[in-house]
Amino acid sequence: MLTATGIRGLRPAEKPYKRFDEKGLYLLVNPNGSRLWRIKYRYRGRENHLALGAYPEVTLKEARDKRDAARELLRNEVDPAAARRAQRNAGINDLKAITLEWLDSQRDRLAPNTYAKTQGQLEANVFPYLGNLPIAEIEAAEILRALRRIEARGHIETAHRVRQRLSQIFRYAVATGRASRDPTADLRGALRPIVTRSRSAITDPQRVGQLLRSIEAYPGHPVTRLALELLSLTFVRPGELRLATWPEVDLQEGVWRIPGERMKMKREHLVPLSRAAVAAFKELLPLTGHRSLIFESLRPGRPMSENTVNMALRGMGYAGDEMTAHGFRALASTLLHEQGWPPEVIELQLAHAQRNQVAAAYNRSARLEERKRMMDQWADYLAALRGGTSNVIAYAKGK
Repeated sequence: MLTATGIRGLRPAEKPYKRFDEKGLYLLVNPNGSRLWRIKYRYRGRENHLALGAYPEVTLKEARDKRDAARELLRNEVDPAAARRAQRNAGINDLKAITLEWLDSQRDRLAPNTYAKTQGQLEANVFPYLGNLPIAEIEAAEILRALRRIEARGHIETAHRVRQRLSQIFRYAVATGRASRDPTADLRGALRPIVTRSRSAITDPQRVGQLLRSIEAYPGHPVTRLALELLSLTFVRPGELRLATWPEVDLQEGVWRIPGERMKMKREHLVPLSRAAVAAFKELLPLTGHRSLIFESLRPGRPMSENTVNMALRGMGYAGDEMTAHGFRALASTLLHEQGWPPEVIELQLAHAQRNQVAAAYNRSARLEERKRMMDQWADYLAALRGGTSNVIAYAKGK
């Protein structure tokens, strides 16, 4: 830990050297005699260094105060370097400029589709009405008027989502010194409530059998057919399937490791592969095995469109309120629960969040064998339904 006396006694050397204080603060002593304050910190897994001024212009106490301020920004998930750039641009304090700045800070955190969708919603619904206003002067009533325009088009869920994003932007402005509060907090309860609708999914076993036979006979592109088959066998989220790459899939071991950055909960997800799932991936090998993306679109280097599977279902005669790509998750969850599999095993395989994160970490590894058995028997169950068996027994727990 540094002291004022110790700092005064530091002498230059042939090469620069550092003397650390605590909590990342250090003094860089250069051969020319300059002594520069720096703080070392990590933001989203990356190590960064921030200049805090030169000694003796910035005293030890002042350097520690600046370090503590930077650590407070980190606790609020704000990069101190980004906050400094924001302060330099303090004259640019309208909502649009700060929103674009906030979006840039979220680029590594949000999935590409989510990022693009968020940007599009803000550009269409916020910038035309509030974008040129100083963010510190925007009041709740003005925000509500913009959100009411979205409601008037019948897009209730979008209005709520835009309000949530605006709240994040205002909190970012508060953290970077351009606003004093988040006015969206005054709008709780002001918007029309979202009417929750269950995901469109077929859950009657006989109709599931019909669906599987339709997929088997699908006359379109074989990659689309195999995407439908793998959604039924693995019940991953459609986005997790579309962006899958060959290095993630170990056909020898029979497991698909989806990296955390592509998962909703930002944690690696293991998908045990049944024999049928391995066979589907092997059928894909001659089609896309020479590329990185497993489900590549007709445009090289681009993933399959998010609408491809849904359009294939429409082409097979299944309406949007009847079955969707996401509906394979509800289909599997419903039937696996009916078969008596433990709810926590099903939830783990669906990659749903658990309130007890310690238990979640334990379960992800400790219950893998149970999940493998479930996925194998699920594939057998689907094969029986596809074969037309009308009275399929429960497969849970080896029955």
